[in-house]
Amino acid sequence: MKNLALSNSLKKIYKKLFTAFGPQSWWPGETQFEIVVGAILTQNTAWTNVEKAIHNLKKARLLSPKRMHDLSHAELARYIRPAGYFNIKAKRLKHFLNYLFDSYGGSLNKMFYGASRPCRRRKHGNTVASIHKLRRELLEVNGIGPETADSILLYAGNHPMFVVDAYTKRIFSRHRLIQADEDYHDLQELFMKNIPHDVNIFNEYHALIVRIGKDFCRNRKPLCSRCPLM
Repeated sequence: MKNLALSNSLKKIYKKLFTAFGPQSWWPGETQFEIVVGAILTQNTAWTNVEKAIHNLKKARLLSPKRMHDLSHAELARYIRPAGYFNIKAKRLKHFLNYLFDSYGGSLNKMFYGASRPCRRRKHGNTVASIHKLRRELLEVNGIGPETADSILLYAGNHPMFVVDAYTKRIFSRHRLIQADEDYHDLQELFMKNIPHDVNIFNEYHALIVRIGKDFCRNRKPLCSRCPLM
């Protein structure tokens, strides 16, 4: 159920962040597949390390579902080594690629939209039921959790799923809008019911949360006196 006071607070925070930082142009990636790979590789590592791994794949002309699917685990692990936990992440990528080829013939367009029509920025996505079905499928892929699945849906698929991460919990619990131990899905529902249900806003809001979490609302020694929200 929508909470008017909470909705107003969340909207005010979004406006303050957007005024302070402007559009974030997330997720960095030239193709849908690059965004998916980045979402899987960024688990437990800094984005700068992910960029190095993706650079290796691009340099070798391997950043496509078919070419990566054809790689052995050892070959893939070697290319993504800079991302850390490279053996584990190579397994996760292979699990996703096997799912993509087994279920959708290797086509991200079929996976995201149910048809082979390229569309990075569709205004009208699939039905809510089909999006949630796809989300359940992604969560069944070994190594893909809620945050990664929702990042894939939002940033690569352009579907309205709000992404929750550690920054979200830290920032909004410090502002006493949520509990620090809030469940992922409860927190996601809180945002999705209390801010406009819009892909662009979901995209920008999460990116802005990451920005302020990294630059100001740090886990240790937060820069509260300089924070745009204070």
